[in-house]
Amino acid sequence: MKTIFKRLLVILFTFCASSTEVVFAQKLPVKNIILVHGAFVDGSGWEGIYKELTIKGYHVSVTQQTLLSYEDDVKQVNRIIDRQDGPCILVGHSYGGAIITTAGNNSKVAGLVYLAAHAPDEGESEADNGKKYPSAYKSLIKGDDGFDYINPSSFPSDFAGGVAKEKADFMAVSQTPTKDSVFHAIIHNPAWKSKPVWYMVAKADRIINPDLERLYAKRAKSKKTVEVQGASHCVFMTHPKEAAELIVEASEGSQ
Repeated sequence: MKTIFKRLLVILFTFCASSTEVVFAQKLPVKNIILVHGAFVDGSGWEGIYKELTIKGYHVSVTQQTLLSYEDDVKQVNRIIDRQDGPCILVGHSYGGAIITTAGNNSKVAGLVYLAAHAPDEGESEADNGKKYPSAYKSLIKGDDGFDYINPSSFPSDFAGGVAKEKADFMAVSQTPTKDSVFHAIIHNPAWKSKPVWYMVAKADRIINPDLERLYAKRAKSKKTVEVQGASHCVFMTHPKEAAELIVEASEGSQ
């Protein structure tokens, strides 16, 4: 009888230990974070968020897509995703949101975080959505060569509100002209329909209408939507702590 009882205890202990391991594994946060920049800028703007996340032990990758072709930009982000050693969280800002909406279909992507970013639906483009929800800025210049840029004199106020003046002025003159065609790319099979989403709305955004950002968050059934009072389109630079906190929540809630 004692032998049977001991065997039952061993079986029960083994079962409980296995169950605990399974639960624990399910709750492990995703440690790989990929930051995808938008138009007119490069990956250097992610430095604040990069520092916040790496201090917390995350493995952070920063993309440097060319802004010459939507399809090529998606491919470049997929190259970074494929190099990860496990699941990852994709974070997109502005046009970077359109990129992760497609690249997010990669099987390694566990969740999507949009920071003042476009999240078009099937058959939509961010340019068409911008017409439905007009932006406040009027400083976009469309070049005869097919490249767009923002008038440098208006860049600090329209794009980089809240960024230190010296930094914003430098961003204005060092901005990356962006091929106009990328804004007209038609989205197919948006990843936010099958992957969990977290969204940050910049309430004082002049580049993307905040109401369009709210629409994106609502229809993607964002698990958490954070609205940042007074934040410009550069919310990812001016509020790195808040953005990093949202990314951490995504890493903990996407598995």
